[in-house]
Amino acid sequence: MLRNILLSGLLLGTPLFASAQQPKTQTNIYNRSPLSADSYVQLPLGSIKAKGWLLKQLELQRDGATGHAEELYPEADNLGPASDWLGGTGSGWERVPYYVKGLTALAYTLDDPALKARSLKWIKWTLDHQHPDGSFGPAKMKDWWPRMPMMYALQSYYEATGDNKVIPFFTRYFKYELANLDSVPLYEWSKSRTGDNIEIVFWLYNKTGDKFLLELAKKLDQQAYPWADIYTNNAFYHFGGDFHTKHSVSVGQALKFPVLYAQLNHDDVYRQATQKGMAHLLRDHGLAGIIASGTEFLSGKSSFQGVETCTVVEWMQSLETASRIVHDAHLGDQLEKIAFNTLPAQFSRDIKSHLYYTQPNQLFCKHGNSGFDEDYDGGILLSPYSGMGCCRYNMHMGWPYFVKNSWALTSDKGLAVIAYAPVEVNTFVGEGVGVKLNVETNYPFEETIRIHVDPKKTAAFPLTLRIPAWCKSPEVSINGVKQNGVAAGDMLTLRRGWEKGDVVSLHFPMEVHFSDQVNQSVTVERGPLVYALKIDAAYSVRKEHPVKGFFDYEVKPTSPWNYALAVDRNQAAQSVNVEQQAMPENPFVQATTPVRLKLKAQRLSSWRVSDNEMHAEEVPNSPVSSTAAQEEITLVPYGSENIRISNFPVVGTPVAPAGSFQEDFTNATLNTWINYGQWFIKDGAIHAASNKGSWGYGIHGVKCIPSNTYFGDLRCEASVKIGSAGNAGIIFRVSSQNLGADAYNGYYVGIDAENGKIQLGKSSGRKWTLLMEYPQQLEKDKAYTIRINAEGDQIMVYFEQGSTPVITVTDSEFAAGTIGVRSFDCMATVDDIKVTAL
Repeated sequence: MLRNILLSGLLLGTPLFASAQQPKTQTNIYNRSPLSADSYVQLPLGSIKAKGWLLKQLELQRDGATGHAEELYPEADNLGPASDWLGGTGSGWERVPYYVKGLTALAYTLDDPALKARSLKWIKWTLDHQHPDGSFGPAKMKDWWPRMPMMYALQSYYEATGDNKVIPFFTRYFKYELANLDSVPLYEWSKSRTGDNIEIVFWLYNKTGDKFLLELAKKLDQQAYPWADIYTNNAFYHFGGDFHTKHSVSVGQALKFPVLYAQLNHDDVYRQATQKGMAHLLRDHGLAGIIASGTEFLSGKSSFQGVETCTVVEWMQSLETASRIVHDAHLGDQLEKIAFNTLPAQFSRDIKSHLYYTQPNQLFCKHGNSGFDEDYDGGILLSPYSGMGCCRYNMHMGWPYFVKNSWALTSDKGLAVIAYAPVEVNTFVGEGVGVKLNVETNYPFEETIRIHVDPKKTAAFPLTLRIPAWCKSPEVSINGVKQNGVAAGDMLTLRRGWEKGDVVSLHFPMEVHFSDQVNQSVTVERGPLVYALKIDAAYSVRKEHPVKGFFDYEVKPTSPWNYALAVDRNQAAQSVNVEQQAMPENPFVQATTPVRLKLKAQRLSSWRVSDNEMHAEEVPNSPVSSTAAQEEITLVPYGSENIRISNFPVVGTPVAPAGSFQEDFTNATLNTWINYGQWFIKDGAIHAASNKGSWGYGIHGVKCIPSNTYFGDLRCEASVKIGSAGNAGIIFRVSSQNLGADAYNGYYVGIDAENGKIQLGKSSGRKWTLLMEYPQQLEKDKAYTIRINAEGDQIMVYFEQGSTPVITVTDSEFAAGTIGVRSFDCMATVDDIKVTAL
C-alpha cells in the first residue's frame, strides 16, 4: 500500500565530479510531460556509498572477479587489448558492454582510481569513435543489442563526471536509431531487451526535451515483444520455437519493460504487468520463493532446477527500476530477497569464481552434465569460467547497481528507500539543501536500522520508508518518539523539518516461518533471509589458472545432508531457535555468519544422491516417516555457502495417496506440477513446449509430474495430440525422476503420428527399452485417447474406445510410482487425464 506519498519524478543522471564528491548545487531533473510525474528519482552514481558488510562485497569484487577480469579473459573476442570495442580485430559483441556496465558502477561507487582508469579506457574509445551516421561501437557490429548495456555504462559515467560529450553522443545515436529501425528492426536479443533502450531514451528526453525521443520510444515499443501481454497472461511458452519469451535472462531483463513504458502510454495493463508477471513466474517456476528458475529456459520448481547468474542480476535491476515507478513495498521485498540470498550464492566467498547455475538443493559444484535443457559440463563448476561466457561479464553489476538504486529522490524534494543496507547517502533535498543520511545497520542480519539525518541546515522534506510486507509488527521512531500508522507493506512518509542529529529508528521484528515448496516440502525463512542446512563442504582444486589466486573448484558435502525437519509446520516460531553472534566482516561465510537457526530433524535414508551423481534426488513428498533418531541441525543463510539444502521434507504420518486422479486443466496451474523440462498450461490442456534453441538433455525429452500422486495397479486414460515429429504420452509407476528424456524409472505409453506407432516402453537406470509397439495410422494435430490397464506384471494398452488391447506386455520391474506426461522430440498436447487405482 502507498501511504502519504506526493507525486515524484525521475532523475536519470545529474552530473557529479569524477571523484563522486557532492556538487555545490544540484538541479534534480524530473519526468517531463507527457511522462508520468509519479516516478522516483534515480540518484546520480556516487551519491550512495556502501558501508559495513555491503562495502566488503564491493571490495571483494574489486579484488576478485571485476578487478582481474581483463587478465582472466584477455582474448580479442573478450576483454583483451585487441577487442573490437577498442578498435581491434575481436568480436566482443555483448561481453565488453556487460563488463563495462558493472565496472563503471563499481569504480565510481568505490571511488577507486584504478578501476576508474580501467573503465575510462573503454568509455573514452566509445565516445571518441562514434561513426559519422551516429551509430557507435565496433564498425562491423550491426546488432542493436550490445549497444544497450554500453548505454548504461555511458549513463553511469555521465552521472559521475558530467562529461559534456555524453549528451550529444546519445542524441546523435538515437537520431540514427529512429532513422534506421524501419529498415533494420529489432530482432532476437534487442527485441526482447528493449526496455534497456527505452530507459536511456527517457533519461535523455528528461535532459533535453527533444520530442523525437518520444517517437523513438513508441517505435521501440511497437517492435519489442508484447511483454505486457506475456506477463499479464503467463504466456511465456505461447510463442512456439521462439527462444526469448521463455529464456530466463530475457524474461528477467524485460520485467522492467512494461512499467517503464507505462510512463509514456499511461496504460494500466502495462503498469500492472510487471507485478503480475512476477507473481506468475514465482508461482510456476519459483526456487525457494526467491526467483524463477532458468536453465536457460524457465524450468519449473524442482528442488534441483537452477538459476543462471545473468538472470539474478537482471531481475535485480528490473526490480530496482520498477520500484522507482510503482511504489509498492513488495517490489523492494523481492529485490532484497534476491540480493541477500541468490546473489551471494552465485559467487565464491571471495568473489573470484561464480556458478553459472545454482540450485535450491545443491549438493555439488562439479564438472559434468546435470541434465539441464542448456547443459554445460561446467554449468555447476565453481570457476571464473563457469558455463557460458555471458555470466562472467554480466555478474559485475549485481552489487554496485544494488547500492546505486538502494535510495531514490522523490519529486516532492525528499528521499525514499528502495532497499535497506548499510550505506551513506549524499544529495540535495527541499530547496537545494545538502543532506547526508548515514544508515547504520547490519540488516538483514539484524532487525534494527538507524538513519542519521544530517542536513547542512534545518530543512523540511519528506522521508519515505519502505515497510516490509513480511514484518507483522514494524516500529518507526524519530528521536525516540514512536510514530503512529506504521503498517506492513506500506510506503510510509515522514514529513517534518529535519535538523542535524535527528535519528530515525526502524525495528522490523523477524519471525521464522515455513514457506511451501515442491512436493509439500518447506523452506525456512526469517525476514528477507532464506535459510539452508549448514553442510561441511570439501573444496578441491580442479584447475589452477594463470592469474594468481584463481581456481576451478569442485565442492562436495562431508557431513550428512538428507534431513527431514521434525517440526510442526504450523508452529514455526516454537520449532526454531534463533542464535545471534558477532557480526563478521563478510556475513556470507558459513563458519562465521552472524545468524543461525537451530531445529530438530531426522535423517531420511531413502533420500539419496541422484543416479547422475550431480545433485540430490527430488525432495520427497511430505509428510515423510523416519525411524532415525532426532538430531539438532543448524541452518545458515542461503548465500553463505556454495552447496546447500533449502527445500526440506517434513516428518509426519505419510498421507495415503488418493485412489484417483483427474485433471482437465480448466483451472490447473503448474504450481501443483513438477516440470522436468518445459510444459505449460494453456486453453484447458497441458502442452510440451518447443525445445528449439536447447542443446542439453531437454532437446530430446521433457516430463511433468503432478505432485503427490502414487499408484500401483491402475487404470489410466488421457487425450494425446501430436503436433510434430516425435512421440508423447503418459508415464506411470515412475520413481527417481530426473532431468532428461530417459532419466526416470518407470513405464511409458505414447503415440508417434509421423511413424504411425503406439509404443509401450520403460526407462531403467537412464536406459530406454521398447517393450512393444503397435502400428496405427495417426494424424498430427488430432487428439487420440490412449488407455492403460496395469495389474501386477500385466500391462495392457487400449486405443480410442476399442475393447481389445492393442498391446499386452508382461513386465514386473516397476510395481508403483507417480504418473505424469512425457514427450520425446515432440510438440504435444495432453488433456483429460483420469487415473483410478485398481
